[in-house]
Amino acid sequence: MKKIAIITLSQQGAEIAVMLAIQFSEANLYLHHNIQTTQPAQRFSRVIELTTQIFNDYQGLIYIMPTGVVVRALTSQIHHKLYDPAVVVVDVGARWAISLLSGHEGGANDLAMQVANIIGVEPIITTTTEAVRRLIVGIGCRRNISTERIISAIQQALTMISRSLDEVRLLATAEPKQDEIGLLEAAIQLQRPLRVIKAQEIRTSYRDFPVSLFVQAQVNLPAVAEPAALLAGRNTQLILNKQTFNGITIAIAEENCMWSV
Repeated sequence: MKKIAIITLSQQGAEIAVMLAIQFSEANLYLHHNIQTTQPAQRFSRVIELTTQIFNDYQGLIYIMPTGVVVRALTSQIHHKLYDPAVVVVDVGARWAISLLSGHEGGANDLAMQVANIIGVEPIITTTTEAVRRLIVGIGCRRNISTERIISAIQQALTMISRSLDEVRLLATAEPKQDEIGLLEAAIQLQRPLRVIKAQEIRTSYRDFPVSLFVQAQVNLPAVAEPAALLAGRNTQLILNKQTFNGITIAIAEENCMWSV
């Protein structure tokens, strides 16, 4: 786990910051001195001064505040994408996690995805390599399925639609499956981020997908693979409805399909 600093100016931001600090085992919390909380934290008065002090001390910086404030704080510190820390910005409304600095090389894209999975926000990643990939692979699986079987199922599903792993931007699953070791390892081996969709988002989604009584009984959700694929991106359309591969369910969606609703 990277050494992370979590920084916020506001009371609203402090709630998000504390939630993140609990999940990142090597995180230091920085709260503005006006924030009222019993949570142990280091205090600061000015973001620019704090950033100057700690910029080179961390591998990742998570700011919970307006992006403009962060940009001004970073201006004098930025040197090179290979050496600068990963910087992610979260709005206090808990809607987005923005990969702002050192996205690919420095790990901000991965950090933004981790933040998004923890607090249930949308990751904003603008790196060219990721932007041109348009496929999202939704995955559901039974407990303790091996990494090799999951990778094989993904490859078989892509073959069915004559598409390749090079076109895949994300793997996606539902919250109850977020701790599946085989799934986590598959994402690492395939070098693709794993987006975790919150259970409540699936339950309240307006998107149309078949309900599985088996999945409902197992994880209290109407489905996993199809809603995960659809909800993990923007303007998505299923191009492969769910397929079952011996205990693994795969569905594939394509982003930026302007005909989707």
